[in-house]
Amino acid sequence: MWKEKFIQYLRYERNYSSQTEISYLKDLTQFQEFVIAECGAIDWKEIDSDLIRFWISRLMEEGMKARSVNRKLSALKSFFRYLKKNDVILQNPAEQVSGPKITKRLPTFVNNDDLNKVIDDPFAFDNDFRGHRDRFLIELFYLTGMRQAELISLKDSDIDFTYNTLRVTGKRNKQRLIPFSDETKEKLEHYIEKRNQEIANKSPFLFVKEDGDPLYPKLVYRVIHNHLNSISTLSKKSPHVLRHSFATGMLNNGAEINAVKELLGHSSLASTEIYTHVTFEELKKAYHNAHPRAKK
Repeated sequence: MWKEKFIQYLRYERNYSSQTEISYLKDLTQFQEFVIAECGAIDWKEIDSDLIRFWISRLMEEGMKARSVNRKLSALKSFFRYLKKNDVILQNPAEQVSGPKITKRLPTFVNNDDLNKVIDDPFAFDNDFRGHRDRFLIELFYLTGMRQAELISLKDSDIDFTYNTLRVTGKRNKQRLIPFSDETKEKLEHYIEKRNQEIANKSPFLFVKEDGDPLYPKLVYRVIHNHLNSISTLSKKSPHVLRHSFATGMLNNGAEINAVKELLGHSSLASTEIYTHVTFEELKKAYHNAHPRAKK
């Protein structure tokens, strides 16, 4: 009964998506089945932290990934918070239960030489508006570290050619300024001039399709993926790889981490620190490749 009421609460009071409702219901049902199998019956008032930890350890023994286990634990915590709020239980038995640690994967990035080969390849891009747009799209991703959604929504009015800055609107409509060089300024001006000459339908957006409509995520992903495909050593080929490449390149070349944080639009330093691990791994690799004693 309480399980079904909780799902209704998520739907009508919290406005959760139907997919989240399905996931929560599935997780709670799985826990309920586990408790019934272990105890013969279930009473939500009798559930304690030890039983929840036992369930988590069982999931891990069965080979479930830490991320999935933590999602199930999150659903359980939310459910018990709801029960406590409705005075069904006095304490949330899941509150003090910690999930398994998630090993963070280091971001995939492209080194500067490989990306330059992609951008400077005379045969990689058609000699028309689309080819010119796609080349500059890739270059601007790498030069600014913008997210895909940020670059798609960039407008001509966001460019300040006097102070060489881009006004970028990030997550939660938070705005930041990204500086660009005089060389990038020339490329921006050249691209805009070519776009205005060849695209009849005027648009406020910087990057547009041939009909003047703004770009959309799948198209941008396809452009990046197709051109990064020439780098055979790259495991991922998405716009976010170029964002990772920007951040890693900045730190590898001595940029201060707080400056990189601001340029990326991260709300906390912890999100930026992952790139210091990448930088350290690159330093280790260089050391082992170059130091005569390290090779032994």
